[in-house]
Amino acid sequence: MNELQQELSKQLERFRNDKIEPFLEEDDRNETFKFEIFNSLGELGFCGMTLPEEFGGAGLNYQDLSIALSEIAKSSVSYAATISVSTMVQAILNEYGTKDQKKKYLPELTSGKEIGAFCLSESSSGTDAASLKTTAKKTEGGYVLNGSKMWITSGGIAKTYIVMARTGEVGHKGISAFIVTDGAKGFSYGKKESKMGWRVSPTRELVFDNCFVSEDNLLKEEGLGFKIAMSALDKGRITIGSIACGLSQRALDEAVKYSLERKQFDQAIFEFQGLQFMMADMATELEASKLLVNQAALNYDNGTFDQKIASMAKMKATDTAMRVSTDAVQILGGVGFTTEYPVERLMRDAKALQILEGTNQIQKVIIARALRKEFD
Repeated sequence: MNELQQELSKQLERFRNDKIEPFLEEDDRNETFKFEIFNSLGELGFCGMTLPEEFGGAGLNYQDLSIALSEIAKSSVSYAATISVSTMVQAILNEYGTKDQKKKYLPELTSGKEIGAFCLSESSSGTDAASLKTTAKKTEGGYVLNGSKMWITSGGIAKTYIVMARTGEVGHKGISAFIVTDGAKGFSYGKKESKMGWRVSPTRELVFDNCFVSEDNLLKEEGLGFKIAMSALDKGRITIGSIACGLSQRALDEAVKYSLERKQFDQAIFEFQGLQFMMADMATELEASKLLVNQAALNYDNGTFDQKIASMAKMKATDTAMRVSTDAVQILGGVGFTTEYPVERLMRDAKALQILEGTNQIQKVIIARALRKEFD
């Protein structure tokens, strides 16, 4: 890490240990999202890190964002994911929005006063996003949206939603992207999901019932929605990989610390070779994940984005998070299975990382396609 990244990491370490860590077990149990925590992260400049200063951002790069998200995730994957998805929304607006759209929506998002949500998945179109069924029919002055979106991170607490809806033909060419704001007539929230992990971060269904959206809230032009969504997910794979690395680091730290303190047969359990081998594997997989995520971020920052590397980074880091957190629970034994230690929560939170921003099975498809192109 360079000097700036070291300072970002130290600042966030202090913040999470002071503001998040002491209350997280209770907040996780009660599924409580605290706006004051998110707002404070915004005041410190962490809710719009990669956005231009012109719109309230910090003008930093994705390597810097990755460091920040990893640090936050050591305490809370939920708050890290909220920033990740809101940053994705900001990136969409910055890249595809008009000047008026940017001025209207970005400052509140970059400041952390409001949260952004990305709305692509539906009950019948998750991985097969191009088959989405939510419609946007052209009408005088705008569009009328009908349909629903599922599993939306920050649903119900976000104010700005980027919604993909069908304006034309079947398939990806008929999809457009719209900005829909909380409180719009015909826009409501369905059930709040009860989840295994990410319990601090609300996930909800969105319902559109003859919801009118002004033509001023169409992003770019009709038919570009799928392209916009895919470009956003490419960036999201970097940030989700970063969050996974932070989770893995915390799980490994907890396992090593506990194994040095816990004694059995008159010695610390760290001395048992079987556990040493487990922790050596955990540490090695984590370092490999960090290198891949950093390379993916570096490629993006250098203007040489590589979709294959980004997919590898997301897949490797999130699979590692699942394995490392599971092994951490095993090393802690009985107490690892209880809420007395954070590893059980880390294990629950890790699972979703293998599913979001494209399942890891889809990442393998993307990687394989890239390999085939290299030999065409």
